[in-house]
Amino acid sequence: MDGDKVPGHIAIIPDGNRRWSVQNGISRQEGYATGIRKIGDVLKWCKARDVRMLTMWGFSTDNFKRDRDEVGGLFELFKENLKKAIDSDDRNKDELRVRFFGRISLFPKEIQVMIKKAEEMTSSGERKYQLNLLLSYGGREEIVDAVNSMMDEGLKAVDEDTISSHLYTKGLPDPDLIIRTSGEQRLSGLMPWQSCYSEFYFCKKLWPDFSKRDLDAALNEYMKRKRRYGK
Repeated sequence: MDGDKVPGHIAIIPDGNRRWSVQNGISRQEGYATGIRKIGDVLKWCKARDVRMLTMWGFSTDNFKRDRDEVGGLFELFKENLKKAIDSDDRNKDELRVRFFGRISLFPKEIQVMIKKAEEMTSSGERKYQLNLLLSYGGREEIVDAVNSMMDEGLKAVDEDTISSHLYTKGLPDPDLIIRTSGEQRLSGLMPWQSCYSEFYFCKKLWPDFSKRDLDAALNEYMKRKRRYGK
């Protein structure tokens, strides 16, 4: 693939884990576990195609409204996978930075501590790739928190740069390409400010079935498009 045309930053809404679980006759917990493992696969595929930044929406603020047992099961999966990431001796970790964005304070304290440790472990040195995980994230909540932060600072007037610098994702490039799986054609609150000029690609497959071929189809479609940024 032409390196000049490959998106530098891809964001993904990995939708369809629960429907996939029903279709395959397994528990939601197993479906979510499969979906989490898929993130690792997609990260490897992106690195092979020299996509330098991948953002995954892992848990929304609305997800807290789901059944308590389901949410508790997700928390256990988060802890299990964070522990694996922290304990791993994978040499590929040396070239990957991992960051988390959202209202992390809403998670159990144990998960908050593990998230901080995972970030600290990958924060030093030159990192060629970056994985961003949106947890306890909602686009409207992000803007509300940004506004409250600016009010706390006593700002009398703001511009686009001021708002961008108060978002969770301050300092990150906006997504070039946003992919949503499961056939749904909406963003559901993903990065409403940052996605102003992003390209969208909607895949009909449920997230656990998303494949390397599907990623390539999204990249090929992206490279056919001419981005004008309103000009």
